[in-house]
Amino acid sequence: MSLHLGAIAPDFTADTTQGPISFHAWAGDDWVVLFSHPKDFTPVCTTELGYMANIKPDFDRRNVKIIGLSVDTTGDHAGWARDIEETQGQAPNYPIIADHDFVISKAYGMLGADVSGDPKDRTAADNQTVRNVFVIGPDKKVKLVLVYPMTTGRNFDEVLRVIDSLQLTASHKVSTPVNWKQGDKVIIAGSVSNDEAKELFGEWEEPKPYIRIVPQPR
Repeated sequence: MSLHLGAIAPDFTADTTQGPISFHAWAGDDWVVLFSHPKDFTPVCTTELGYMANIKPDFDRRNVKIIGLSVDTTGDHAGWARDIEETQGQAPNYPIIADHDFVISKAYGMLGADVSGDPKDRTAADNQTVRNVFVIGPDKKVKLVLVYPMTTGRNFDEVLRVIDSLQLTASHKVSTPVNWKQGDKVIIAGSVSNDEAKELFGEWEEPKPYIRIVPQPR
C-alpha cells in the first residue's frame, strides 16, 4: 500500500554508498528528499542522479538532505557512480541506498509484498514502480509524493519549488497559488479568520471572499 501525505515515513536500516544508516537518525531534524530507481545502469536515472549531485548546494541551503535508492547492491552503485561522473560531470555526493532485498521499496509501497529473490534476476521493467520522489519533513511525515514513469526524467527544479512552498507554509498561515515561486504573492490560509488575518497581514487583495492575496511573508 502506497504512502499517503501525512503518514510517518517508515524507518529502516540499510547499507548505502556512504556507509550504513538508520534512516530517522540520519535524517535528524532536517527535511529529506528520498528518490528511488528501479535498477542501476539505467539511462534516465543516470541523468537524474548526476543532476541532483550538481544542484545539491541548492538543497543544502534549504537544510534538505538528499538520499537515493536503487534496487541493487552497493557494489553495483559504486560502478554506476563512475559512469555518472563520466557522463554527467559529477558523481553522486549523497548516499545511495542498496535495496537489494526490496525491503525499503516494499515498506514505501513501491513494490508488492510478494516480490523476492535475487535483484539481478529482475529487469528495470520488473521494478518500474520504483520511480518515486518522497519529500519528508523534520517531523518524519511525508509531505510530497511524486511518481514518474521510466521514460520521463524527473524535474528536480520543481521539487525545490515545492520545498520552498512547504517550508514557507509550515512557518506562516498561507498557501501558495498556481506556479508560485519564491517572492511571489501568496494566499491567506482558509483556516484564518478575517480578524486574525488583519492582525497577521494587515490589508489584502480580495477578488473573492475566499481568495485573500498578500505579499509573501519574510
